[in-house]
Amino acid sequence: MAQVLDSSSVNFQMDPVVLDLGQRFVDAGFELSLVGGPVRDLFLGRVSPDLDFTTDATPDQTLSVIKKWADNFWEIGRAFGTIGMKKSGFQIEITTYRAEAYDADSRKPAVAFGSSLLDDLVRRDFTINAMALRLPSLELVDPFGGVRDLHASVLATPGAPESSFSDDPLRMMRAARFAAQLGVAVHDDVRLAMSEMADRITIISAERVREELVKLINGAHPRAGIDLLVDTGLAEFVLPEVSALRLESDEHHRHKDVYQHSLQVLEQAASLETGPDGPVPGPDFVLRFAALMHDVGKPATRRFEPGGAVSFRHHDMVGSKLTAKRMKALRFDNDTIKAVARLVELHMRFYGYGDAGWTDSAVRRYVADAGPLLERLHRLTRSDVTTRNQRKAERLSFAYDDLEQRIAVLTEQESLNAIRPDLDGAQIMALLGLKPGPVVGRAYKFLLEERMENGPLSSDDAESKLLVWWAEQPESAVDLSSEPAVDAHVGTAEPEES
Repeated sequence: MAQVLDSSSVNFQMDPVVLDLGQRFVDAGFELSLVGGPVRDLFLGRVSPDLDFTTDATPDQTLSVIKKWADNFWEIGRAFGTIGMKKSGFQIEITTYRAEAYDADSRKPAVAFGSSLLDDLVRRDFTINAMALRLPSLELVDPFGGVRDLHASVLATPGAPESSFSDDPLRMMRAARFAAQLGVAVHDDVRLAMSEMADRITIISAERVREELVKLINGAHPRAGIDLLVDTGLAEFVLPEVSALRLESDEHHRHKDVYQHSLQVLEQAASLETGPDGPVPGPDFVLRFAALMHDVGKPATRRFEPGGAVSFRHHDMVGSKLTAKRMKALRFDNDTIKAVARLVELHMRFYGYGDAGWTDSAVRRYVADAGPLLERLHRLTRSDVTTRNQRKAERLSFAYDDLEQRIAVLTEQESLNAIRPDLDGAQIMALLGLKPGPVVGRAYKFLLEERMENGPLSSDDAESKLLVWWAEQPESAVDLSSEPAVDAHVGTAEPEES
């Protein structure tokens, strides 16, 4: 919930760099106001490292004021009236008063400079961001009731929401993001406009949508943000796989909504994040997004079994592919896509451990398959338990405690975090008289399987097993050994996945 501070306390939280900059603009004959998020954050008791200002000065005039004052500056946003700079650890943007709007089919705003602070404020997204502090006087300008709405924890627009969202449809995503970050409710007319105009989001670039989605998922209340996207229909265009979950039932609790289950898993995963010195510092987008998406394969895999049971076989594999496809459409980087999709793929791997138990080999494979995602996988798996059956929850928790303990013991004994065959590629080639090529990769894979199954071997034992394996290979394998290498460094690192 938002906490409103007395405006008299603003002066005590204002960094001197802000007042200094304001005085420089006034001395040069221009207006300058701190605006938007930084002003909102002052009333929420937070200090923003990024400071946004607005002014009646043109970009050229702004440059003349700040060139000798700023630590450094850049003009990348000049066409939109924005000059950026750094000063005393702050990142600062100063933008000329403006009005901007999207035409019906454009993704880019058409910018017109203005001369009035009030005209500049009315074009902003929400009332809580349409406040300004004139500098250096610290006069609060709040023509649309931003402080009032902060106090009420309500998100409203300065003008008609239909006009605001038509001008910039990304503001609908921002509404969901603020719901997630600030825990604010959305005014009824804002919610209605979002529902009626949801398809407008399709004119916005995937990159801009992605940035808002990341901020939403990393917010303090991500469930509220996702709920708003789904309830208004925006998720049909941004995360349709999540919307589809409302139609499904959990295979363990047929009357439990998989959508609500997924939101609970998201919340529980976020609660298991660590501090900055822990293994999974929060907020961790990879963990949270995997938690949200872990069951998106269920709609495509639902089957009704004899006797009325419902199954979702291989929903982990299907969900992994759907997740990767959605993230590619949103222009995520490859590393993030692979990490989230891998967690979705692995999230069911643990189940059955408590009933059947695992061999040391199975534990090694679990660790090796998770790789650097192991700590996240621990948290995702634990978060996936949302049953109200206390006995079942305790049994699953105990089983996972046991698995983590076995991983710890084996890690101490065998360095599980860096499992490699007991002979590297160079040793394999020397022993078998091979040149670099695909046969070396097969020999490497054989030794890796031996390492997984039996744990570490001495060099002599590894050589003996390899020679036995080599003797069992068909004549054609010897011929293949002369083929050109796909990778001359096979064996010096983990082989690529097939």
